[in-house]
Amino acid sequence: MNRISTLFNTRKSNLLSLYFTAGYPNLEDTLPILRSLERHGIDLVEIGIPFSDPMADGPVIQAAATQALRNGMTLRRLFDQLADMRHEIQMPVILMGYLNPIMRYGFEAFCARCAEAGVDGVIIPDLPFADYLGSYKPIADRFDLKIIMLITPETSEARIREIDAHTSGFIYMVSSAAITGAQKSFESRMAYFQRIDSLNLRNPRLVGFGVSNKATFEAATRYSRGAIVGSKFVQLLGESATPDEAVEHLLKALGE
Repeated sequence: MNRISTLFNTRKSNLLSLYFTAGYPNLEDTLPILRSLERHGIDLVEIGIPFSDPMADGPVIQAAATQALRNGMTLRRLFDQLADMRHEIQMPVILMGYLNPIMRYGFEAFCARCAEAGVDGVIIPDLPFADYLGSYKPIADRFDLKIIMLITPETSEARIREIDAHTSGFIYMVSSAAITGAQKSFESRMAYFQRIDSLNLRNPRLVGFGVSNKATFEAATRYSRGAIVGSKFVQLLGESATPDEAVEHLLKALGE
C-alpha cells in the first residue's frame, strides 16, 4: 500500500507535514533534512522542486528557491539525491513542484523516477484538474503515485466533490487564497473549514498556508487530520546551524 494511504489509515489526528525546498540552504542538505525529520517523528514531508517563477509561494519560499537554483539544484540532481533514501527514511515523501520543470523532464519519466526513489505523491499547484483527469492521472496511477490536489476558499462545492471522487491520498486544503506564509490568523477561515468538514468527503484533508505557531496549528487541525508547515520551517532552516535545531525550534513553536 502507498505510504500516504498507510499513514492516514493508522494516524487519525494532529498529523504534521513539513515542507522544505530541495537544495536550500545548501545543495546537499536534502538527505540530512530528511534524516532529521525522520528522527523527530514528523509524519509526512513535502520536498519543493525549486522553480524560477513560483506563483503560489511567498517571499520566504521564493528566496529559498532562488538560492537553491543558484546552488545548482535541478530535478535530475534531486532524484539522484533521493535514489537511496528508502534505506533509511520510512515516512511518506511527496514532491511539490510546478508543471514547467516537470514537463521539461517528461511526466512519465518523472513518475518513473519517483517510483524508483520511493516517492509516494506529488503536488503540482498549477496543474488544471481537467488535464489531471484526462492525461496525468492514468500515468501516475501506473506508478502508484498519488497526485494531491489543492482546494481554496474559492473552490466550488461541485469541484471539491469532483476532486474527492477522482483523487486519493489526501486533499490539500489551502487556508487562504493568499500566497504561502502570508496569513497570520485563521479565525476568519473557520467558516470555510467548517463548510468543507460538513461535506463529509471520503478523502482526509490537511491544511496548509499560514500555519506557523500553536494557535494556527490547533485551528488547522480542528477540522482536518493535520497541518502543513512550509514558510516557517524554511525560514528556520535558513536561520539555524543544523536541521535538528530548525526542527526543534519549530516543534516548540507548534507546542509539540
